[in-house]
Amino acid sequence: MAYSKFTLIEALRRFELTLDESVDLFAPVPTRAPDELLRVTLEENTPLALALQTEKARSELIVTPILLEVRRSAPGPVGFFSGIAFDVDEKQGLSGICDYLLSQTREQAFVKAPVLAVVETKNENLKPGYGQCIAAMVAARIFNERDDAPVGAIYGAVTSGDIWKFLKLDGPTAYLDRATYYLDRIDAILGILQSVVAQKP
Repeated sequence: MAYSKFTLIEALRRFELTLDESVDLFAPVPTRAPDELLRVTLEENTPLALALQTEKARSELIVTPILLEVRRSAPGPVGFFSGIAFDVDEKQGLSGICDYLLSQTREQAFVKAPVLAVVETKNENLKPGYGQCIAAMVAARIFNERDDAPVGAIYGAVTSGDIWKFLKLDGPTAYLDRATYYLDRIDAILGILQSVVAQKP
């Protein structure tokens, strides 16, 4: 069973998690304005990505530039992985391709703990991605613990490029952020992602 096969209900049951949808996870997080390169890139790319209406276009033209900006401006090292196999525990179904992983290491030849965040790209309807993202977040937690590099929480995002929904895995609880962020709030999206990669292990 690959990450993409998990529904939200299946992920919660399989990993004995409870879901909390009542919290505004990032209300206190400061926003961060995009730099000129990202601003121009999104102005040019977003209409094309939305016109093409494919996950691949949204991923390449919107999501990748945003994540690369986060990596470029982070105060410490950030590993960026796109379309990579993340096979952690096949017996539990924790295997397959993750759209994006962000880690807190300099290595790029391979994924090294700690993995901080998982980002999954979807086309318009984000809900089918919640279970997939939670399963990948569970895998990231196991991966970190095996490498003796646990972090306080694992974060995730499911996005269509122009719509972002954030998640958090902390102990036995999976949080689905009450807020939904749209691309016209890119400063808030960048602030959230920046706070995730800057967290202390």
